[in-house]
This record gives sequence, structure tokens and C-alpha cells, in this order.
Amino acid sequence: MILPSSLRKLIDSFERLPGIGPKTAQRLALYSLNVPQEQLDEFSQSLSELKIKTLLCTLCYNVTEEDPCPVCRSLTRDREIICVVEHPLDVLAIEKSGYFKGLYHVLHGAISPLNNIGIDDLYVAPLFKRIKNSDPQVKEVILATNPNMEGEATAMYLAKQIKSIDKEIKVTRLGQGLPTGGDLEYADELTLRQALLGRRTY
Repeated sequence: MILPSSLRKLIDSFERLPGIGPKTAQRLALYSLNVPQEQLDEFSQSLSELKIKTLLCTLCYNVTEEDPCPVCRSLTRDREIICVVEHPLDVLAIEKSGYFKGLYHVLHGAISPLNNIGIDDLYVAPLFKRIKNSDPQVKEVILATNPNMEGEATAMYLAKQIKSIDKEIKVTRLGQGLPTGGDLEYADELTLRQALLGRRTY
């Protein structure tokens, strides 16, 4: 079947998305043909505004529309605890658990030599700066990186560096509830709650 160039371009665009294969890209593109034009216009506008209307919080590096983000700006959050995560979706997952009331720090990745991702490619230096200059002083850092090789390597590095900044800071790791090799963003609320409650000293 010979496809119109506009449809081929849309299929190619969908294929570039993570987790979308050729067949899924074709199905999405063909489905788009049957969607009312108003919905397509709304979808197109959402995409075009995505980069324009979002930015990174200069304190925690989570994605936000205002700086600082609502969590960092909140007067009710516990400023003595920072939960370190790999990605913005991890913040969303933990917030859904309804248990954690501290602050966050988003690394935007994990140490991965195979993918040429080192410490300098992550928002690690700002984390250490936050800990050093915090007021009130940070008392606990929860290392909520994913329970896989990259996440563990990142957690080990962070734990060592945080202890060198201040030995009195309690460094913990998410406990039971998260399967090894799993991703935080796919965990359900109960699993995350148990993981936060069962965190251990690292």
C-alpha cells in the first residue's frame, strides 16, 4: 500500500518515541485520521507548548511551570528530608503514595557507563550544594534510585559523597516492596508506601 507522504511522516514521528514499534506507529497514525480535527489541533497545540511552558525547578530540577516548583515552595513540606530520584515521573509516583512529605531532588538519569552517562551528566553537583547550604540542615537523604545496576551504582556514589559532606546526615535507601530490575514509575501506591516505610540505612 502506497501511503501519502504526510501519513508516512507521522508514522516516522511516532516510531521515534520510546517503546513505539513500526506496527504501533502505523496504528496510531491511521487512528489519527479518524480523530476530529479539533482534537488533532488540541493535541498539536499541547505538543508545541510543551517546551515553551515548562522548565526545570532551579532547586530540585523537577519539571514545572513556575520556579521554584510547588513542592519546593510549599511551607508544609519537611525541609530536613530530601528524596533523590532519577526522573520527574518518579516524583509523581511517590507523591501518589501519599506518604512522603519531604522535598525532592531529580537527577535526570543514573550513572551508566554503557550509555556514556557519567556524574557530570546528572544534576548531582546541585544536590551536594543544596545539602551544604540547607537551612534548616538536611537530616536525611533518601536514595530512591531504581533498584537496578545503574540505580545501585548511583546510590553508592551519592551515599559516599553525602557522608563526606556531613557524617551526621542519615542516608537511606528504599526498602522492601520494589522488585530488583524494576522502574519506580511503574510501581503502584501500596508498593511505594511499603518501600518508603521499609527504607534502610545505606
